[in-house]
Amino acid sequence: MVKIRWFGIVMGYVLVQTRTGLHNPSAVRAFLALGAGYAALDLAFYRMDEVFLKRWPLFVSLMESIFIALLCYHDTGLTSPFRWYYLLSLICCAIRYRPTTAWLTLGIHCLSLLALAVELGIKPGETSDWPLTLAIMAWATWASASLASILKQTGARLEHLNAELESHRVDLERRVAERTAALRASQAREIQHEKMAAFGLLAAGIAHEVGNPLAALSSLVQMLQRRGPDPYTAEKLGLAAQQLGRIQRTIRELVDFSRPASTALARVRPAEVVEEALGIAKYYQRTKQRAISTDFASDLSPVRAVRDHLTQVVLNLVLNAIDATEMGGRIHLEAKVDDGWVMMVVEDEGRGIPEDHCSRLFQPFFTTKPHGTGLGLFVCRQILEEMGGSLSFESEVDRGSKFTVRLRAEHAEPILLAAGSERSAAP
Repeated sequence: MVKIRWFGIVMGYVLVQTRTGLHNPSAVRAFLALGAGYAALDLAFYRMDEVFLKRWPLFVSLMESIFIALLCYHDTGLTSPFRWYYLLSLICCAIRYRPTTAWLTLGIHCLSLLALAVELGIKPGETSDWPLTLAIMAWATWASASLASILKQTGARLEHLNAELESHRVDLERRVAERTAALRASQAREIQHEKMAAFGLLAAGIAHEVGNPLAALSSLVQMLQRRGPDPYTAEKLGLAAQQLGRIQRTIRELVDFSRPASTALARVRPAEVVEEALGIAKYYQRTKQRAISTDFASDLSPVRAVRDHLTQVVLNLVLNAIDATEMGGRIHLEAKVDDGWVMMVVEDEGRGIPEDHCSRLFQPFFTTKPHGTGLGLFVCRQILEEMGGSLSFESEVDRGSKFTVRLRAEHAEPILLAAGSERSAAP
C-alpha cells in the first residue's frame, strides 16, 4: 500500500510536467504535495508497525475521494487521467481492510465522481467516460477484494502452519534433549558397572593369589603349635594365627563383595545391608579416626530391593560422608519406619554442600573430588528409582549433610534389633 501511494504521487508529478491544457497546474501540484505529505505519514506509521488512521477507514476514503475529485477538477475534468486514482484508492482499501469497507469506499468514490460530473456538466463526447469509469471501479473493487481475501486467508493459514511447525520443533528438541539425557544416563551407568566389574575381578584375583600362600602359612603355624613349643614361641605363634585369621576374614569379605551381582528383587533387611556396607567401608584408608555410629528402630521392617544394589547405594553414601568429614568427625547411620516407608539416613558433620552445587549434585560426571568420577550419586538415585524409592538430601555449609534413602516397607513382622550401637572406625 505504501508503494502504491508513492507510485500515484510520482506518476501525478510526471503527468503534470508532461501534459498541457490543464485548468490550473499550480493547484494540481499543491494537491500532489498534500498527497505526498499523507503518503509520508503513512510510511512513518508503517515503519513503526502501525497504520495511519486505522480506526477511521471510511474517513480516509472520504478524504481521498475529495482529493481525487479536486485533482480532476483542476486538471481536465472527467477525462483527466487522475480519475484512475480512484482505482488505486480502492485497491489499497481492499488490501488493508475488510471487503465491506472496500464496497463502502466504492460508494463514496461513485458519489464523488457523480458530484464532479454534475459540477462540470456533461459535455458532448463525454457521456460514455464516467459510466465506463464507474464500471471499471466496481470490477476493480470486486477483483481486489476477492484477491485480498484469498491472500489474507492464505496468510492466516501459513501463520497457523508456522505455529504448528514451531510447536513441533520445540517438542522435537525436547524429545531429543530427553533422549540425549537418557543416553548419557545409560552410558554413565554402564561406565559405573564396568568399573565395579573390573574392581570385582581385581578383588577376586587378589584374594586368590593371597589365599594360597596364606593357607600355607596358616598350616605351618598350626603344625608348629602342635609340636608344643616353649611359652614364648607359643605366644608368638598364637599372635601370628590371630593375624592370619584376620587376613582370611578380609579376603572372604573381598570375595563376597566381588561375586556376580544379583538383579533379582527380594526381601532385604536394611540393617544387614548397612552392616555389610560398613564392613566394606572399614578398609577405606580415610575411615580411620572417624567415629561411625548406627541406630536402628526396633520396629524396622524389610524392604523389597536388589540386595547388592542397595548395598552399593549405602556404601557410596558412607564413603562420601567419610570424604566430607575431617579426622575426629562423626558419621551417624539411622534406619526407621515412617508412614509405611523405610528411611535409611546417612548423616555427617562434614563441610556441607555449597548452594550453587545443590542443583547439579545428581547430574552425571559432576564431582568436586579430585579423585571422583561424578557417577556415584547419579547411579544411586537411578538404582533407588528403579526399585520404587528415592534419594534426597539436606545440607548446610560447614554444618554437614544428611542423605535419606526412602524405600517402601514390606508388610512383615518387625525385625527386632538393638538400638544405638557404636562402632570403632579403625579396622
